[in-house]
Amino acid sequence: MHYAPLPHLPLSLSSLTPMPLSSCPDALWLNVSPSFERFDHKLLGCLARYVEVAHWAYRQTPDEPSSLDIAVTLLHDYLKGYDRPIHLLGHGMGGLVGLLYARQNPHRVKSLTLLSVGVNPMVDWQAHYYAQLERLPCRRRQVLTQMVYSLFGHQARPLLPGWINLLEQDLLHSVSPHSLLKRVSLCPSSVAVPLMVCGGEEDAIVDPTQIQGWQPWLKKGGDRIALFPGRHFFHALHPHPVANQILSFWGTTHNLLVAPQGLRAVS
Repeated sequence: MHYAPLPHLPLSLSSLTPMPLSSCPDALWLNVSPSFERFDHKLLGCLARYVEVAHWAYRQTPDEPSSLDIAVTLLHDYLKGYDRPIHLLGHGMGGLVGLLYARQNPHRVKSLTLLSVGVNPMVDWQAHYYAQLERLPCRRRQVLTQMVYSLFGHQARPLLPGWINLLEQDLLHSVSPHSLLKRVSLCPSSVAVPLMVCGGEEDAIVDPTQIQGWQPWLKKGGDRIALFPGRHFFHALHPHPVANQILSFWGTTHNLLVAPQGLRAVS
């Protein structure tokens, strides 16, 4: 299957000032990779039909060092304005920020949903990229081309430059802590809040073994693992079944769903 680059559908972003307590969202989507934001829109649209979902984004400039700690601190500055815990969810590095935050501030998190975050949560596409760049006698563009195939499947040659540019932008602007000089790891451990981990059955970056690796760390009674068809961005191709599983995890049934509400964005 060929994946044509999706059009960028920007969400309007307001300041980091928390919304009034009366309009506290039910859930907060976390994004720290602006290049990949487009892959989230369909899933967020599905969720926003039934619950109130806000969008929190952290954007660093090329002059700033990659720092997950800064992202976690800014997320705390945002969430401490609310008088009740909310659901956190995110894909890849966004999910990792949610995981780090939930471990530090479990009383502020109603639940945590991770998409494409393995039991070794620091593993992302950039970790694979730098490992291959160091190990293989290939030019940088050849390694990026291979990463395109790993992330999105085989692509027609005319589409490759667009996908490579997308990955180059993520190398510049993502908070991923990896570089050619070092790869960072984080030991597996549990989290005190209800946890759902989702993954793609054909994901070559965070493979099903990494997703199933969460099993020993799950709490009895509520935590769950769900695998879906697709690769690393499975939620972009299968937003409805992913949304259904997330809503079920949140305890939201069709008899209890609120009236559809628009997707609101904050940063």
